[in-house]
Amino acid sequence: MTHLNKKQNWITSLCLSSCLVCLIWLVAFRSSQGQMPNGVINQLLQNSVTQSSLPSGTINTSSSRVYTYVGKTGFGHEHAVEGKIKAGSLNLGARSNAGKIIFDMTTWRADTPQARKYIGLSGTTSASTQKDVNANMLGSAVLNVQKYPTATFEINSAIPLKQKSSSGKDLYQLSGKFTLHGVARKMNIIAEVSETKAAYHLKGNFSILQSHYGITPFSKAFGAVGVTDQLKIFGEIDVAR
Repeated sequence: MTHLNKKQNWITSLCLSSCLVCLIWLVAFRSSQGQMPNGVINQLLQNSVTQSSLPSGTINTSSSRVYTYVGKTGFGHEHAVEGKIKAGSLNLGARSNAGKIIFDMTTWRADTPQARKYIGLSGTTSASTQKDVNANMLGSAVLNVQKYPTATFEINSAIPLKQKSSSGKDLYQLSGKFTLHGVARKMNIIAEVSETKAAYHLKGNFSILQSHYGITPFSKAFGAVGVTDQLKIFGEIDVAR
């Protein structure tokens, strides 16, 4: 069995290498014909190398994103926040020690075009307004990323559910402990899972109250302008197969 596994692993590696060589040749040929921009070529090559080199169960931090909807109070404004994942792993189907996701809170940026589009907010936000909102959000009065640069979701189990999503995809319940701003609380998240040859794509969301994690929601002018205590957080995460 050991000899057979080694042979299978060698064949798999050979196939991946051959596919990568073919991809390089293809994009180079298309580029020479003026059919493919350099930016697209670089992205294709980067994604191919990343997906083929990640160990099984590793979260692809390049393609994974987290989006947060922040509601308004008074004369405040709604916000859409985009953040990155620093590192992580996930073992779908595991009933214990299923993985861990580390969120890089220093990368949280308010009202990026991608975040507003994802959340469904119309219009754009000026660079000066984004700068002010980010300063308030990341500063000591709210997230305090200098003291708490990361948040974590320690996943105890990732169990498949019997029912399917509305689009017919598999559903998993991720149960564990979510730590934000130095405060840990139990968390259950239902994630929709779709598959490609290279990765599992997880899509899910959950809500939290900032006050439950020792955070005072931003407000000014004696509360006339501010944001809601509740945040709705969406995850789009790719896990190597």
